[in-house]
Amino acid sequence: MAAHRSTRGKRRFDDDGWTPSSEPDHSPVADDLIDDHDDPDEHVELDDELDDEPAWSSYRDATKGPEPVPAWVVTDPRAIDTDHGVLKTGKEADVSLLDRRLTAAHADGDAEQRCWLAVKQYRSAEHRMFHRDAGYLEGRRVRRSREMRAMATRTEFGRELIAGQWAHAEFAVLSRLWQAGAAVPYPVQLIGTELMMEFIGADGVAAPRLAQVRPDRHEAADLYEQMREVLRRLADAGYAHGDLSPYNVLVDDGRIVLIDLPQAVDLVGNPQGFAYLRRDCDNICTWFAAHGAPHADPAELTEFLLRSVPGVM
Repeated sequence: MAAHRSTRGKRRFDDDGWTPSSEPDHSPVADDLIDDHDDPDEHVELDDELDDEPAWSSYRDATKGPEPVPAWVVTDPRAIDTDHGVLKTGKEADVSLLDRRLTAAHADGDAEQRCWLAVKQYRSAEHRMFHRDAGYLEGRRVRRSREMRAMATRTEFGRELIAGQWAHAEFAVLSRLWQAGAAVPYPVQLIGTELMMEFIGADGVAAPRLAQVRPDRHEAADLYEQMREVLRRLADAGYAHGDLSPYNVLVDDGRIVLIDLPQAVDLVGNPQGFAYLRRDCDNICTWFAAHGAPHADPAELTEFLLRSVPGVM
């Protein structure tokens, strides 16, 4: 199944020179080549030729992740993006696998580079199945009061705004948490509603979810301590995950990594923030207690995390 790639159009890596830029590339490649009076059959042939063009990396045209950029991220505009299809279909977005590679053919003597990325494409409002916007969006603000009213009344415009918020929200939260040292994927780039982030796994094979892991008591205790630490870092940054379960935690070679953070809750700004925190603790402790972690107690974990929330205790 091919992944949606609306923001990964075909273009040459040297269209606008070599300097990375945060400004979008508006060069209409097809428009430059097609005359309005051409034969329609020639348009079809030209489209086929464009489809054969490689998909050059969109990194230079995107909003980029926090610095310092990890060494494994391929930032060279000569790199080619190869889509390997959908990894996961979710309520509000699909996640696909992308191979970004600077090959020998395009490296001009430079060393080859390669990285695997997880691409999260958020759906437009009419195609989304995520119906819990209201509670999660409390405490979030946009600049214009008109937009706030539209979101509150769920007009068509407001629903589109809400849909557009999720990718930006997840990118912002991942950026802040990664800088705080939390075990989350590095957010590589954002264009529109398409978020590219660190792929957790190896050689295109995803790390298992916590729900798929069958740890012994020692392993369960170690994983639980890691979970406490990553949740402490979230709380210290003022967040609760908001939808924590063993299905949105990955275990990468024994290392806990939190994923699926678009609904991360502002613990102070959201009136229900602490309720979400307690629910996260209940959900994750239930799994760990059932798998032998000796100290997985939701009340104790909640109290531990509340002590980390700025200005609460």
